Amino acid sequence: KTGLFPSYMLHMIQIGEETGTLDEVMSALSEHYDREDSIAKSIKNAVTYPLIMAGMMVVVIIVLLVKVMPIFNQVFIQLGTEMTGFSRTLMGIGNAINRYSIVFIVILAVIVGLLLYGTRTVRGKQIFRNIGYKFRFTRVIYEEIAACRFASGMALTLSSGLNPERSMELVSALNDDVHFQKKIDACRDLMNEGKDLSEALNGTGILTGMYARMASIGAKTGSMDQVMDKIAGLYQDDIDTRMNNGLAVLEPTLVISLSLIVGVILLSVMLPLMGIMSSI
Repeated sequence: KTGLFPSYMLHMIQIGEETGTLDEVMSALSEHYDREDSIAKSIKNAVTYPLIMAGMMVVVIIVLLVKVMPIFNQVFIQLGTEMTGFSRTLMGIGNAINRYSIVFIVILAVIVGLLLYGTRTVRGKQIFRNIGYKFRFTRVIYEEIAACRFASGMALTLSSGLNPERSMELVSALNDDVHFQKKIDACRDLMNEGKDLSEALNGTGILTGMYARMASIGAKTGSMDQVMDKIAGLYQDDIDTRMNNGLAVLEPTLVISLSLIVGVILLSVMLPLMGIMSSI
């Protein structure tokens, strides 16, 4: 009644009360939400640094174009010449930014608003996810995050004594990825046709490769809940590794890009200036 707790947690607590396993459900919920928090932190850490670096790049470039380039232009004028070619183009861009600064501020505010909409609302998150699915790197991460949450939810429900069909129903309500939801619906259809859980998971591509073989062994040994918990942990490790590897490549790439852009801007005025000075 307080409205403070998610519906998934409330469903699981109700199941725990009905089955007399409330202590086990609470412990499993603790592990489940700890894993959810870990996923959220991984995503936040992966996004924060590149955004800061990109912001720094934009600020440095704007300062060079708006403040530094006019100083070089004054030097050229004092020497009885003017900027030409690429340096003159950069000078024009700097003047445009300075002249229409209010317009650029409004555009920046709109971009920030779109980012907040995309990260704080359900509709915005879905739009960003649809865009992310068009790129291989982000698509794989989205799929692994959805699979991790699915496996974590299945481990929780199965360990509470629920049958696979009821477990799939509850976990389906937990999922917020439209693309992954299609796989879950297909898996439930296969189970309704008589397939066991491991076959349905493998047939719909929810679990593939090693994870599918682990699920098959879990089904045969009657330890599917433990196997699902192990799979969720492995997916979490894969997500962390993939994001860390992406950051390891992205960080030096941003630094190199910033250095090259700043170097090109400065060389575009320094080389002509050095030529003029040498001819005096």
